[in-house]
Amino acid sequence: MSAQDTPDQPSRWTERLLAEGSDPDPRFTLANERTFLAWIRTALALIAGGVGLALSGHLLATPLRQGLAAAFAAVGALVAAMAFRRWLRTERALRLNKTLPPLVLAPLMSYGLAAAAVVVLVALLATR
Repeated sequence: MSAQDTPDQPSRWTERLLAEGSDPDPRFTLANERTFLAWIRTALALIAGGVGLALSGHLLATPLRQGLAAAFAAVGALVAAMAFRRWLRTERALRLNKTLPPLVLAPLMSYGLAAAAVVVLVALLATR
């Protein structure tokens, strides 16, 4: 909230969003918000996983451990940013009664986490 915004005065992006179309059924807006919060929880879990890897001691070689920890934290930050973008695009589509935008986060998460799991598995097997 900026200095000139008050609780009754929406921010600029909110004004732009609300200026388009009409209010959708509140159930759809609330479902969109729940989905956004689920992506935020996922982002927090990725960041926590990165912190856990960073603090895992000698479980993995230091460069690999630090690289994976940084990658998990960076992907968590990316997911958080993309979650807001997804929420905004979906809310706009609901207000304009248009087709919902395709989900960009799903393939990123699926393939990215699968690749990270393979790297961790290979690294763990190689250290034994």
